[in-house]
Amino acid sequence: MTEEMNLDALRADVLQWITDDPDKTSRDELYRLLDGLPATAAELADRFAGRLKFGTAGLRGPLRAGPNGMNLAVVRAAAAGLVNWLDAKGAAGPVVIGYDARHGSRDFAAETARVVTGSGRRALVMPGPLPTPVTAFAVTKLDAAAAVQVTASHNPPQDNGYKVYLGRELGGDLGAGAQIVPPADTEIEAAIEALGPLSEVPLGDDGETLDESVLDDYLTAIASVVDPDDPKRLASVATPMHGVGGATLVKAMQRAGFPAPSLVADQAEPDADFPTVAFPNPEEPGAIDRLKALAIEEGADVALALDPDADRCSVAVPAGDGTWRQLSGNEVGVLLADHWMRKGHKGTYATTIVSTTQLKAMCAKRGHGYMETLTGFKWLARTNADLAFAFEEALGYCVAPEFLRDKDGISASLVVSEIAAGQAARMATLQDRLDELAEEFGVYETGQLSVRVDDLSEIDACMKRLRAHRPTSLLDEPVTEYLDRLPDADVVTVTTANARVVCRPSGTEPKLKAYLEVREDVGGDLPAARERARASVEALKAEIAAVLGVPH
Repeated sequence: MTEEMNLDALRADVLQWITDDPDKTSRDELYRLLDGLPATAAELADRFAGRLKFGTAGLRGPLRAGPNGMNLAVVRAAAAGLVNWLDAKGAAGPVVIGYDARHGSRDFAAETARVVTGSGRRALVMPGPLPTPVTAFAVTKLDAAAAVQVTASHNPPQDNGYKVYLGRELGGDLGAGAQIVPPADTEIEAAIEALGPLSEVPLGDDGETLDESVLDDYLTAIASVVDPDDPKRLASVATPMHGVGGATLVKAMQRAGFPAPSLVADQAEPDADFPTVAFPNPEEPGAIDRLKALAIEEGADVALALDPDADRCSVAVPAGDGTWRQLSGNEVGVLLADHWMRKGHKGTYATTIVSTTQLKAMCAKRGHGYMETLTGFKWLARTNADLAFAFEEALGYCVAPEFLRDKDGISASLVVSEIAAGQAARMATLQDRLDELAEEFGVYETGQLSVRVDDLSEIDACMKRLRAHRPTSLLDEPVTEYLDRLPDADVVTVTTANARVVCRPSGTEPKLKAYLEVREDVGGDLPAARERARASVEALKAEIAAVLGVPH
């Protein structure tokens, strides 16, 4: 009897949603699932377990009908909540709307535009599928109240999402062109929850389609960060990983004076199915294999990989044995920071609490301001008015905060190319520069222990074990600092003279993450120091896994 009652309640929830769903395709999808009951009960229960919550990363979820998915009904509600929040805040100005080439992105952007114009506000729609950084740039360039980018970044093909950026009026000088931070997320979520029936949301026209000048202005701005007098001779290869960054990257490279990179042919054009990669994320094992193969074939100096919405980039370099090595996000961040310092860029250099501490050592020695934030570019963007450069180990870099305060894989690619071309001019490589930095500051070897769980309570149990059994040493060195960031953040940092561990739950996946770092003095033998550091990171991984009570 209870099971029948549960099915009746589920059926009633689905039918109520259907009556307010503006999209016939979604309604038909739900009707088919209703017809399949009771076999489809688990599927329906998952779709109606709750509504996708609007957080600091906006929305992100699977493309499917129902409140717990990305669809036109959920997008209409999000757009209506956003414009109502802008109205409540008294923010004037238009809303810029960008989108990538994923399934549903263009339709979600069009629905957002109709909601924006229906509220009496101008909607400025990008001229086609473009990288997220172009939208982040446009929100300040066009003096908009806010911007929306429809994208799921590097998520699987079946997902889509919705990022929100603020203009200067609400974001202030530090948050103009940056993603939202609390309490904006909870206020927008409350505005969404306060909506009545979606059929009562006023809809207007399709808004104004921007011309190509918005892209041209972006390209001019980011190309200006490259020194016109520096070497430009460079053989580069690149991949946008079936995303929207390929054409823009080629134009940016040429605008900055570099030869156009050769693109991986079967990944060059946008394809929402991402057919050649198991997971469209440059960090995933094997994701840039085609790029490395092209680099070997062409005898390239550097290889660049953008994620699908082009706000992050990965870099690979010749390993010296005929193969290519993918640099870590920390290594690229250090290369960029070093270059900017040597170019005389004054101001604050910022990174996150889980990124390498090498940047801190560089700033201390070279007399630059240094700041750390919690993970996420929404925090890095707001560090200081004099921000010169920011990076996070997850392949995010901001080399031009004067133009946009967010990570940008395309402008970062330009500066990486500038460094690579300068190295090539003196018959050297990016790896050679990393070696020189190691000689100057020591070897900073990083690693990660990542544990996926089925039950989120397992993560809580691990963090409780760490807090209950605070390590007094790591790798036989005494702990010099134990920092617990509760209640502000569920993060614990354990530090010794030459090692550090940062433990936290993932903000986007059911994972526990421990970020590991070991520093080794070179002592005249760099290969030996690197080998010692790698061995120490593996030992540290085993040590912290034992404390957390997880396999390694």
